Amino acid sequence: MRKRLIQISGFLISTLGWLFVLCTMAMDFWRITQLGGQGGSFIIKVAWYWSNLWKDCFTDSTAVTNCRDFPVLWSVTAYVQGVRGLLMCGLTLGFFGAVLCFVGMECTYIGRADKTKDKLLFAGAVFHFAGGVSDIAAYCLYINRIARTSFSNTLAPGVLRYDLGAPIFLGLVGSFFILLGAVFYAVTVFQVICPESKVVEVYGERTYMAPVSRERTLYNGYYRSSRQYRSYYGSGRSGSSNLSKLSQTTPTKKSERDAFV
Repeated sequence: MRKRLIQISGFLISTLGWLFVLCTMAMDFWRITQLGGQGGSFIIKVAWYWSNLWKDCFTDSTAVTNCRDFPVLWSVTAYVQGVRGLLMCGLTLGFFGAVLCFVGMECTYIGRADKTKDKLLFAGAVFHFAGGVSDIAAYCLYINRIARTSFSNTLAPGVLRYDLGAPIFLGLVGSFFILLGAVFYAVTVFQVICPESKVVEVYGERTYMAPVSRERTLYNGYYRSSRQYRSYYGSGRSGSSNLSKLSQTTPTKKSERDAFV
């Protein structure tokens, strides 16, 4: 029951994160700056310059907006093209991750055995994590470009100092939601995908096996049986047969009479 609740929580959180990222690609005001508004007359003249991934716009004090769409795909500014590519790559990975996680969740009846579903869920978590990292890289690239211009000491004439808009912060929150959902997915199946091997000492020889019986206890790194001999030879044999078996395998010293014969 706990595993199912964790998986449902991961599904809801990761889906909300991808919804945030998808919305930021269509939102305006990725960067914005304001000119004027200092008074000096009866009419305060203010102008806003803002941009997103697809256009560059200007809005005056009368709320009239004029926009210029970015040119064709291969002539866009390099950093804008990089942000677009990283976001598209992240959304593609997120789509495949969502499908794999939906099939591999315990509450769905799609898929085969439980172990196969766990493997699909773990693969979906990896896709989610890679997509979230790709989205974070895209937003960080855009922030780095804006920060380099805003905090520069020398700017060319006509270059504006922009501030970050709301879509950047919404996208970063969505990316962290995606990573958190991937962690929730991975926690529920990590023990099944990667079981721990334990060292077992059987008559002086060490073998590796996973502990499954409750009759074994952990002592000095080794698992020892509560019944010394019966657990290794099976419950079908009696104690006398076990002792006879051990007496046959125990080496004995030959006497001189036996050696003479």
